[in-house]
Amino acid sequence: MLALCLGAAACSGSNAVDVVPAPGVKATSCGDVRIAVQPWVGYDANVAVVNYLLRRQLDCKVTLVPNDETKSWSALAAGKVDVILENWGHDDLKKKYIDTDKVAVEAGLTGNRGVIGWYVPKWMVSKYPGITDWKNLNQYSDLFVTPESGGKGQLLLGDPSFVTNDKALVKNLDLDYQVVYAGDEDKLIAAFRAAAADRTPLIGYFYSPQWLLSEVDLVNVQLPAYTPGCDADPKTVTCGYQPFDLDKIMNRTFAYSGSPAVDLVTNFQWTDADQNQVARSITEGGLSPDQAAKKWLDAHPSVWKKWLPSPA
Repeated sequence: MLALCLGAAACSGSNAVDVVPAPGVKATSCGDVRIAVQPWVGYDANVAVVNYLLRRQLDCKVTLVPNDETKSWSALAAGKVDVILENWGHDDLKKKYIDTDKVAVEAGLTGNRGVIGWYVPKWMVSKYPGITDWKNLNQYSDLFVTPESGGKGQLLLGDPSFVTNDKALVKNLDLDYQVVYAGDEDKLIAAFRAAAADRTPLIGYFYSPQWLLSEVDLVNVQLPAYTPGCDADPKTVTCGYQPFDLDKIMNRTFAYSGSPAVDLVTNFQWTDADQNQVARSITEGGLSPDQAAKKWLDAHPSVWKKWLPSPA
């Protein structure tokens, strides 16, 4: 069995350290597994594949529990959720629930690197030189005014629950912009697609891994460079986003229960291209999550078979 990291600083790279169930706990049948579901399609891709394998390979009963990022942690701490399959940073929550309250553990990396930033369609870069440098953004704010932005340039965000420092960045960098929420990931994607196709100005929050970046040319706006600790106080932050090595989180009791599901979740690790393939099948290919998972699994047996628990 691979290790679960016992503190926020314990996981530095791979999923490759040994941990066994609590003393006296023997391996069990799978039973129930409750997976947090968060509102972006990359997360849905993770859930689709892990859910499929838990049910089809380990005979688990899986319950999906929709929630936003922060509430998923509190549900996990309360024992209402067993697993968060893609965590973007949240060092404050790790400190509380892993280090202090000791009700959660890290369960290794997903293999994906999360990058958050501000983006514009590629056509804007040629037409408006300098637009990819945050220092020049006020020169272009009039381009982005919308009925929702109160006479300022609109900075479009997706779901209000996503990890973002953008309101503070706009204020602290003295930018003539107003944060406006599209409402969810699908609406954010639709806005960027339309801006690229219709050549309408748009600047907004976006991230990778995300399948849209293989279809629509978006260019990152360079914010002030991230340095460790520069975003420690969300109210005074003036730097761009930290790249995240995305990881998994488990309820501590579940992690040491002896369930074979623990091994599979801990071993689960794939690439951005893998995740994007499943995500695109769900959003663009018209496949159900199970169909998208099966399509990917059928094509990659050498990857997922390594995730299964070792024979006793």
